[in-house]
Amino acid sequence: MKVLVLNCGSSSVKFDLFDWKLQKNLAKGLIERVGTINATIHYNRPGSQPIIYQKELKDHSKAINEVFSLLVGENGVLSDLNEIYAIGHRVVHGGEKFKKSTLIDDKVISTIQKLSSLAPLHNPPNLAGILAT
Repeated sequence: MKVLVLNCGSSSVKFDLFDWKLQKNLAKGLIERVGTINATIHYNRPGSQPIIYQKELKDHSKAINEVFSLLVGENGVLSDLNEIYAIGHRVVHGGEKFKKSTLIDDKVISTIQKLSSLAPLHNPPNLAGILAT
């Protein structure tokens, strides 16, 4: 069972892909300067040389698509995105509503949107990541 964990910050996306059954990390990375013409992508797979390059990524949706491309591309660790069993998202501020892991549905998305004033630099990118997946 493979689980992708995403942390969408104000101008970055951190990601880790885990094989839950084998209890090991398959790949991880960081995309910095999301929203610019020179976003920097760092991609690491255990036992391999890190891959670092720059690319224009206008928003978090494009950054998430880049993550997916890395995971199934030439240097990927998946043959198909359908191998991902679950995706976990870090959300900075859930107010009094969310204090533990929560399955995401339309009501949860709406509530996180309403709570964005509590973390205006972080909750909107967190939501962008959720909506991109």
